[in-house]
Amino acid sequence: MGFIKRLLGIETRPGEPETIDAERFEREVLRSGLPCVVEFFNLWCSSCQVMTGLLNEIGPGYLDRARFYKVNAERSPSIPPRYRVSGVPTLIMFKGGEPVDRLTGLVPIDDLKAWIEQHL
Repeated sequence: MGFIKRLLGIETRPGEPETIDAERFEREVLRSGLPCVVEFFNLWCSSCQVMTGLLNEIGPGYLDRARFYKVNAERSPSIPPRYRVSGVPTLIMFKGGEPVDRLTGLVPIDDLKAWIEQHL
């Protein structure tokens, strides 16, 4: 049961991406004092599950420097169009409440780390 909760974003460890809705997106991402990596995903997307696994693995290493969140594109349909998200998984880096960069699709873990590091 713990695996399913973690997969759905219901139960997370510190630093792992937490699933948020539109209301929390405003509060947690747009008002954050730290850079935020937001993964837009769908539950049926196998590439999204792999991306979530990568973020679960590396997120705790950025605990004091960045926040990681997930937005279910189907359950929070008002958010993806605002940021021109047309495919999943899409990662968007936010700084000061503004999107500064994005990745779409799966990338190797070393490329993902390098992408995050360049924005910290």
